[in-house]
Amino acid sequence: MSEPKPRKRGKNSGKSSHRPKPADQKQARARASIPVGPPESNVPPVEEPVLNLKPISPGEPFVVPKQLVGKTVVAILRLLRPGESWSKLTDQVRRAYVTLNGVVCVDEVRRVAEGDILELGEKPRSQPPRPSDVKIVFVDPHVVVVEKPSGMLTHRRIEERNWSDERKARQPTLDEALNELLARRAASGPRTRSRSGLVRCVHRLDRDTSGLLVFARNEEAETHLVSQFRKHTVHRVYWAIVHGRPADGTIVSNIVRDRGDGRRGSVQNPKVGQRAVTHVRWLEQLGNYSLVECRLETGRTNQIRIHMAEAGHLVCGDPKYAQPYLNEMVRDSSQAPRLALHAAELGFVHPVSGEELFFQMAFPPDLELFARSL
Repeated sequence: MSEPKPRKRGKNSGKSSHRPKPADQKQARARASIPVGPPESNVPPVEEPVLNLKPISPGEPFVVPKQLVGKTVVAILRLLRPGESWSKLTDQVRRAYVTLNGVVCVDEVRRVAEGDILELGEKPRSQPPRPSDVKIVFVDPHVVVVEKPSGMLTHRRIEERNWSDERKARQPTLDEALNELLARRAASGPRTRSRSGLVRCVHRLDRDTSGLLVFARNEEAETHLVSQFRKHTVHRVYWAIVHGRPADGTIVSNIVRDRGDGRRGSVQNPKVGQRAVTHVRWLEQLGNYSLVECRLETGRTNQIRIHMAEAGHLVCGDPKYAQPYLNEMVRDSSQAPRLALHAAELGFVHPVSGEELFFQMAFPPDLELFARSL
């Protein structure tokens, strides 16, 4: 009897087979049939709660904890308002029902940071400022000085620079608005034109602070202005309406990015943080509040707000620093329409002519009415 012929070895011969068994195939088909989420849209998918959060009512502020850092505004609202749909919450954000740190937010996919204060209002607020709300008070081929409205960022954050034009247009930044305004004025004559065409940011104001800023229009002007700010030779005076009656004096501290709860604040250790110096002068009593002048020697982020809050004189309308570190939140009953902080005076040496320039800006109407009401 002849021996059986050996089989030819294929490529996978001798290897274990990974073909699923019939039962495995049924399970795989069952898994494939489970819906994985809504179809692609501009609204992010439902995010599972990571905390046992208590639902909030309209007008009730919510402080973002560490566990929710990086989530979108609408995602957090969905956790706090579980009975409402994504589409309704998205619509409310876009119609200016929501504020973030006291400022209207109409971008539903903006991501939050620890300590941010989110609030859903009972009715819509005014829409964010537009380029037409920016006023140019001085312009030449080298510098431009503007009056910034409250509610507008000075420049866009790095992570926002690749946003679509449509998304940027919902809440334009000051530099974007200014570039648009200068482009419109370009036809007025060569005397106000810049070689580069785009403004260069040399300092900034908080989103909810109003007042005067200067921008450079070319590299030479930028270098000179930045040098003046570094040497602390630029004249900068702010007006603030604060709780109580502060004494005249100078506040000096070292400010760190995170005092322990995600907010900036002062520390006792002189070897860490950045040195910050604010000169305070009382101007006028307004009932239980005061109008004060704050002259900056240094210009750290949130410097005046931090120094006044830590001194026991919270700036009216400042929800961010109403929460002291490891202490109870300060109740702000002032009913301020927004952060009561305004950059009223700005002075610097012109980077090309050497001329000393000085500008003043009165309180905008909202703060003027607020001061009169106190």
